[in-house]
Amino acid sequence: MATTRTEAGQTPADIDTLTFEQALAELEGIVKALESGQGALEASVAAYQRGAALRTHCERKLAEAEQKVQAIVETPSGLTLRDVE
Repeated sequence: MATTRTEAGQTPADIDTLTFEQALAELEGIVKALESGQGALEASVAAYQRGAALRTHCERKLAEAEQKVQAIVETPSGLTLRDVE
């Protein structure tokens, strides 16, 4: 399994390219595998680390979505989307 952090402490590029749904599905698979207790210790630690990176990625994606939702404002002409950045 790939490492979860680069030397600079960043999330690996493969996780950064995942959609929220893809990352969540992989995270759910990791949780199920860890709960089964069937893996070797080293593999379990690597899976846990990847799961932590996936969790962070999902949280970031949710925060981005929340910002977009909060950016929707009602004007006299109806709902509009204001600039978030």
